[in-house]
Amino acid sequence: MKGRFERQVRIEPKEWVSQMDWQGFSGRTILGIDGSSRTGKTKLSKELEAHLKGRGLAVLVFHIDDFIVEKKRRYGTGLEEWQEYYFLQWEAEHLAEFFFGQLKSAEQLDLWVYDADQDSRSLQTISLPAEGVILVEGVFLQRKEWRRFFDCLVYLECPAERRFSRESENMQADRALLKRRYWKAEAYYEQMLKPAEQADWVLDSSTSKIGDAR
Repeated sequence: MKGRFERQVRIEPKEWVSQMDWQGFSGRTILGIDGSSRTGKTKLSKELEAHLKGRGLAVLVFHIDDFIVEKKRRYGTGLEEWQEYYFLQWEAEHLAEFFFGQLKSAEQLDLWVYDADQDSRSLQTISLPAEGVILVEGVFLQRKEWRRFFDCLVYLECPAERRFSRESENMQADRALLKRRYWKAEAYYEQMLKPAEQADWVLDSSTSKIGDAR
């Protein structure tokens, strides 16, 4: 399975979706869409989901931000803000064992899902398809705790200023927060993990409209 994906090129996301050979899958394929904020991960996952379902494949999409922890566990902890974001936003080891490690074989998963409005988590049971594509999108997917569980990983690239232009007005008004909490964590990830070098595919979302959403 993985041999069909071992090709790194920088093309637009829509071109990648259309030129990939998605037929002939057996069992489950675990596919990750990685990238910094505002590179178009969520939009790409939606378009890919529609494309694959149109080809008759079962698709289940997970967003890594659905599995973050409550604010009290990731703000005001005494660490630098970027460290809180990278190291505390998710229970990385727990997700490795009870989420990523189960995607290939489990019939269903019991997952703690975050509710942003309530700042709380609830345990939810999610059924997995017997065959098809399990699509996981989000930041930092190639961190050491998670990378080994993917059959294929796509990394979206986009210059920082272009990504900044896609932020909400509120976030653009607080550029200092973006720098000290989010961009610094993303820079650490790029320096330590070199995601563009490790990914099976590198996609350029700098000009594609697919990057105008998260």
